[in-house]
Amino acid sequence: MYTFRLKSTQFRRERERAWRELEELLAKVEKEGVGRLSAPELSRLPTLYRSAVSSLSVAQTISLDKNLLDYLTALAGRAYVVVYGTQRQAGAALADLVRRELPRTVRRHALFVALALAILGAGVLTGFRLTRADPETYYSFVPAEMSEGRTPAASTAELRRVLYAEQQGLGLFATFLFTHNAKIGILCFALGVAAGAPVPFLLFWNGLSLGALAALYHARGLGLEFWAWVLPHGVTELTAVCLC
Repeated sequence: MYTFRLKSTQFRRERERAWRELEELLAKVEKEGVGRLSAPELSRLPTLYRSAVSSLSVAQTISLDKNLLDYLTALAGRAYVVVYGTQRQAGAALADLVRRELPRTVRRHALFVALALAILGAGVLTGFRLTRADPETYYSFVPAEMSEGRTPAASTAELRRVLYAEQQGLGLFATFLFTHNAKIGILCFALGVAAGAPVPFLLFWNGLSLGALAALYHARGLGLEFWAWVLPHGVTELTAVCLC
């Protein structure tokens, strides 16, 4: 009997620290949800679960005391539910991403997002001022495929007609802007591998072209109409670029 107790005590002493650690993680998940675990804790959880199952198997093999067997059985069962529990459906996961995960991530990186918006805004303001001061700089900031005839050489009537009449042309231009902004966003995201060093330049340059276009329309008294057309899609697209 003494040998049996010694064996049980030694078995517990050698493994109890891992059991307690698993208990703490399970309590945290059961109280706050698995999303509250850190990356190291998520990585540690399956390892601790397998260790608990192994301990249970050994305890059953060598017939340790019933209290220890009951404890390990309950612990392994709780861990199994957490590790292999029913996964959320795609719809629920997407809803959680939109309602909680994305806003939480943006708040966590609010300083960087604000800095990206500031750089983009500085580009818009710079492009606007330089083009108002010298209309010829417009050609340096706005590529031909983006302007599509919307240049200082165009008459006010032609610029107005673009905004009010050429719905098909506006659709093509909107598609181009969406594609252009998507490319800039993806490029900004990808350049994270370069510590993001070229990203401020890309954001600033993207702002220059928008500022130059705005200056062109403001100079012809069409500033309000221009922003009314740009903002509905520009706000979402440019914000997405800054998030990237």
